[in-house]
Amino acid sequence: MSTLFSTVSKIKTGYDPDEVDDFFDHARQAYEGRTPEPMTNADIAGSTFELVRGGYNTHEVDAALDRLEGAFIARQRAEFVNQHGQDAWMGALAERARTLYPRLGRRDGQKFAPAERGQQGYDMDDVDALCDRLVGYFDRQEPLTAAEVRSATFGRAKGAEAYSEASVDRFLARAIEVLLGVE
Repeated sequence: MSTLFSTVSKIKTGYDPDEVDDFFDHARQAYEGRTPEPMTNADIAGSTFELVRGGYNTHEVDAALDRLEGAFIARQRAEFVNQHGQDAWMGALAERARTLYPRLGRRDGQKFAPAERGQQGYDMDDVDALCDRLVGYFDRQEPLTAAEVRSATFGRAKGAEAYSEASVDRFLARAIEVLLGVE
């Protein structure tokens, strides 16, 4: 099976080549409609692979996953627009964005659940700054792309001084879906 991914040296770890190849083969078949098992952009976003010595370069695979997710969303958008029209698609995206907006607009208190006592989490100020950018985007005052949200990094903090990583990650995954739907 040929691949587009380079491998790392035998002393470093990368994604398991067999798992990656099987996943991308299944994704290609699902995209082409040649498999009874459907695949969604959520399946792609949630994919994980074992780390093995000498595996595939993780950065290359992750970038390919981002492109694949974008392709599945673009296809979903095209099918929806063909069936219901562009206005209906934009309405559906606006509805998804409206479900995100209340959390972004919380002026009093925390936007996300705090990390458990003594547990590491995301720095609140860093996350709030990204949330402010999302508000600017939704208010049509500031450009923002899914790639920018995906590549955002947050400082670390502990306990009540940090946001729970899981709650922030779930929210940002939904925001990325909206952004990809517009792009």
